[in-house]
This record gives sequence, C-alpha cells and structure tokens, in this order.
Amino acid sequence: MPHASLYSQTFPSKPVVLVIDDEPGHRLMIRAVLEDVGWIVLEAADGQEGLEACRGKALLDAVLLDIRLPDRDGITILQEIKSLHPRLPVIMLTAFGSVGSAVEAMKLGAFDYLTKPADNEELKAVLLKARDYLGLVRENQDLRRALGEEDGSPRLVGQSPGIRRVVELIHQVGPTEATVLVLGESGTGKELVVKAIHSSSLRHAGPLVEINCAALPGELLESELFGYVKGAFTGAVSNKPGRFQLAEKGTLFLDEVGDMPLLLQAKLLRALQERTVEPLGGTQTVQVDVRIIAATHQDLPKLVSSGAFREDLYFRLNVLEIKLPPLRERLDDLPLLTRHLLHKLSLKNHKPFRGVGSGFLETLTAYRWPGNVRELENVLERALILARSDMLTPDLLPDHFREIGSEQNRSEKVADEPSFDTAERQVLVGALEAHGGHRGKTAQALGVSRRTLQYKLHKHGLTSR
Repeated sequence: MPHASLYSQTFPSKPVVLVIDDEPGHRLMIRAVLEDVGWIVLEAADGQEGLEACRGKALLDAVLLDIRLPDRDGITILQEIKSLHPRLPVIMLTAFGSVGSAVEAMKLGAFDYLTKPADNEELKAVLLKARDYLGLVRENQDLRRALGEEDGSPRLVGQSPGIRRVVELIHQVGPTEATVLVLGESGTGKELVVKAIHSSSLRHAGPLVEINCAALPGELLESELFGYVKGAFTGAVSNKPGRFQLAEKGTLFLDEVGDMPLLLQAKLLRALQERTVEPLGGTQTVQVDVRIIAATHQDLPKLVSSGAFREDLYFRLNVLEIKLPPLRERLDDLPLLTRHLLHKLSLKNHKPFRGVGSGFLETLTAYRWPGNVRELENVLERALILARSDMLTPDLLPDHFREIGSEQNRSEKVADEPSFDTAERQVLVGALEAHGGHRGKTAQALGVSRRTLQYKLHKHGLTSR
C-alpha cells in the first residue's frame, strides 16, 4: 500500500483514484489495470482509512468503494464521502450484484456500480467516464449553464426547502447516465428540471428530444417514437427515424408517460432494456444510445395497481425520482418567482414595470394556485398588459383573485415603499445569513449571477453584510 504521506500530496498531471477495499488481491489487480492507463492509485483497507484519505489534501478524481468493509458499511462510507465531496464520483464494488443495492447506492449519490472481480475493460471505461464527469463539473461550475443567468437558460427560482431539494437532486443526477422520473402537478416546472438535467450531463452537446405521450393517439405515438420504413402503411413514402434515433447521443424526454397506451408500454420497455428499436414495418432492430427522462402528473403507483401501467416499466423508469412541490406548498418563493417572471414578461411584451402596489403580493399569496407556476405566469402577464402605469395593483388581477382578498388587499393605493421590495430584501438577508455572507454561494442559491446579486445588495443597502 502507498505510504500515507501520498494522501497529502497533489498530482497535477495524472488522475488519482482511491480504492477502498479490504481484499489486498483485488486492490493489487485494480492497481495493475489502472496504472497501466495512467492513473495514480491510492489504497485503503477499511472505511476509516478511506475517509482519512478523503479528508487529506490529495485531489481525488474518483473513488472505488467496496460495499462491504470490515469496520463499516460501504453505504455509510458513501454518504460520508458525499458529505465531504458532493461532486466526487464514487463507484461501488460488490460481490452481491443485486439491483436493489445498486439502486440504493445510486439514489445516495453513487456514480456507478461494478461487480467484483471487476472486468478490466469495464473498470477502465467507468473510470474514464468518471474523469470526464468531474471535468465537466469543474468546467461548468455545478449547473451554472442550467441554473445561471448568463446564457438565458431556463432556471428554477426559489429558496424553499422543496426547491432546494430539487436543485440538489439535479446536481447529483445530472452528470450520471441514470434514468430519471420527474413527478409533479401540471404547471410545476417539470420541463425546466428536464432541461437542467440535460444541460448538466455529459450529453449536453447532444440533442434533447421531447415527445408528449398524451398528445398523440397510440398508432401515431408508436410511429413517432420508433420511426417507420417505406411502405409500412399508406402514406409512408420514405423511411422516417423515430424520436429514439433523433435523440442519439442525447436525451429523450417522455412527457406525460403515464398516458401511454398499455400495448405501447411493452414496446417501450423492450427498447429500454435492449437499447434497440424496431421501426414500424421493419424487420431489423436499430441500436440507440440515449438517456431517458420521463415525467408525469399522474400517480403511477396507483396506475400500476389498477393495471393501467406496467409495473416492470415503472421500475425501469423510476431509478431516480425528482418530485416538484406544487406552488401552494412553497408560497415563500412567491416574491422571487413574481419578480423573476415579471422581468421576463416585461421584456417579452415591451412593457416596463417598477414594482407592485400594496396588497398585490398578499392577494397572490392568499390564492391556492391549482395551475401552479404556469398559472402564475399567465396571471402576471395579464396584469402587466392591462396596467396603465409601471406599478401593478390588485385591481389588475382576475375577479376571483380580488374576491379572496381583504379590503386592504383590494385597495388601489400604491404604497410609498412597494411591499415587493421589502420581501426581496428579506430574501436577500436570509440567503446571506444561510451562507455565512459568502457572495458566491448566496448568488448560486438564489439562481442569479454575482453581478446581479451585487446590484441588489447595493439597492437594498446590504453591501456591508
């Protein structure tokens, strides 16, 4: 085993992997394979020694972790490593290759899973993928492209615990190859989550291809998914690739997958299992290389129980689950969401706005939002278009909004200091305190650039914090 002082060294020119395994022979085999392709291999014989190595100064590029160790459970060690280095790829090693333990490890943040003794070529391929992943993480500043402001990409807005958890899961699952199931009511932002996952993946340069399974009848959905060959049916005058083929080297987004007809579910399951598709009218299968992300507003376990959705397909899709909370469960995000949407809508409609008047936010907060963020955007766009000044007041809201508010909320009087600014200041103060005054972490948590954060701090007199 290498001397412990290696743990305090850095290796700028070569990638470094830490092998935590209690079997000396297996560690020796891994060392021989990986050193031959340019890796520096550090070793630890138990969990405690492995954690000490992770706390050292060595810049690790990956960890190979045995799921069963003499002193501690490998799953526990995985969790501790992820708490120390959230982005560090950890590949689990096991002689017990059950799907259950693999899924559990993946849900806890494992990068991949290998069965002992590891196949040499598979071992090298997984480590190469891990190194590419870590390079992507370092290059892209942990989802900056997907959640930042600079390039206009769609982003999730909010500071509520539910949204923070969603962003955390996107960080974990984005750069992996895992199939993801996104759940949430209509209008909660499932498509934004899918785009963020794709943008943060190793497939970001490839296409993101979407198909709405509820928008097409069964036969048309089948031809759109799998394509068809010339002569497959009347009107098929030439070959046409399906969405699986169009998403090659990228991501296929199956929206509203819960609405897919039962007969078509069987063909989808085969495609996911075998990574091949057979076009309509064809006699040969076509290999496909795609990542699958599915989404639905439906209760899939309930559909499984009723026989409307295949149980095996449900488990195939539900490797990792991200559940978006409805807007009514994160009303603390309403001030941030409202300002973000109004800025976007004012640019779209060429209508400037300065703020919101007394009672406007209070009226929005009192509403239940059955249509979630999509409904909020529609309501705000209506108010912005109808406004005769650069201030938005409660009288611009639909009648059913004004009916639920108090007389004070329905008042057309504009406050001297808009309540929106007060709410924004409170959000800024809370975010700064939560991140110890660190400007970079605060900006990332709020989903804004550092320049935007600096402007807002200056605006609210918070630059000294």
